[in-house]
Amino acid sequence: MPEQTSSRSTRRLKVTVVGAGMVGGTVAQLLAQRDYADIVLVDIVEGLPQGKGLDLLEAGPVLGYDSMISGANSYEESAGSDLVVITSGIARKPGMSRDDLLRTNMGIVRSVTEQVASSSPEAKVIVVSNPLDAMCHVAFDAAEFPRERVIGQAGVLDSARFRTFIAQELDVSVRDVSAFVLGGHGDTMVPLSRYSTVAGIPITELLPVDRVRALEERTASGGAEIVSLLKTGSAYYAPGASVVEMVDAILLDQKRILPSSIYLEGEYGISGLFVGVPVKLGANGVEQIIEISLTDEENRALRKSASAVQDLVDAMDRLSTES
Repeated sequence: MPEQTSSRSTRRLKVTVVGAGMVGGTVAQLLAQRDYADIVLVDIVEGLPQGKGLDLLEAGPVLGYDSMISGANSYEESAGSDLVVITSGIARKPGMSRDDLLRTNMGIVRSVTEQVASSSPEAKVIVVSNPLDAMCHVAFDAAEFPRERVIGQAGVLDSARFRTFIAQELDVSVRDVSAFVLGGHGDTMVPLSRYSTVAGIPITELLPVDRVRALEERTASGGAEIVSLLKTGSAYYAPGASVVEMVDAILLDQKRILPSSIYLEGEYGISGLFVGVPVKLGANGVEQIIEISLTDEENRALRKSASAVQDLVDAMDRLSTES
C-alpha cells in the first residue's frame, strides 16, 4: 500500500488578527469559512481570543472547514504570518476629545505593529483601527515596511455602503452595482458617482442630481448612522467582510482593483499621506496605484479630504512632541 501523506504536510497560509472584538471576531469567522488559511486571534484580554478561537474551531465540523483557529495574549503563536489584520484600539467615548482618542490609539497601534513586525517581518499588514488614515501612518512608521505592505481598509467598506444605497434607490441587485470612494475615511470621503455604475450605466444617467447627492451624503455618514442606531457600539459585519475581501485579493493573488488607503508619493498630486485611492491588490500587497482623471470639483474634494488627514497627522506629531 502506497504511503499516505497528510494534507497538513503542505504549509497553509497564516493570518493573524490583532484585536478579538466584534470586527476581529467577524474577520476570523469569515476567513475561517474560506478554508485556505489558519488564523491566530491576539488580544490583551485574558481568555477572550482563546474562547473565540475555540468557539470558531468547534463551528468547523458544522460549516465544513478545516481552518485551525487559535487565540493568544502574546505574539509567539502569530510568528511567520503571511498577513496581519490590526483592529486594535478604543472607540471614542462620551466626553473624550479627539486628542485623547489619538493619543490612546497611537500607543496601542504602535505597540501592536512593532510586535507584529518583529514576529512576522515578511507579512502584509491591513490596518482597520480608527481613525483609520492616521493609524495607517502610525503602523507604517512602526513597521518600517515598504508602503506596498501597509494598507488601510476603508474604501472597500465605504464603497460597499455606497453600492448598497444605490441598489436600494434603484431597486436592483447589488451584484450589478459597482462604485468606489476616494479620500480619507470620514466625513470628507469622496464618493465618485461619475464612476459608479449599474450594469455599466453611470448612476448619474439613472438618477437626478439631488438623489445622487443624497446617496453620497448618506455614504459619507454611513458609519455614524449605524452608531446612532446601535447606541453602544459600531459596525462590524460590513467592516469584517470588507477586510476579508482584501485578504482574499492579497493571499489568493486575485489582482483585484479595490479602493484602499495607501501612502501616496506624488500620485494624485499628494505626497506623504495615507489616502484612499483605487489600487491593484495581489500577492505583493499593493501592486499598482490606479490614477484616474478627476474633474476640478472632484480634485477639490480629494484635496479637502487629504487636508483632513494631514490635520490628524499634525495633531499626532504635536502629541508625540508633548509626550
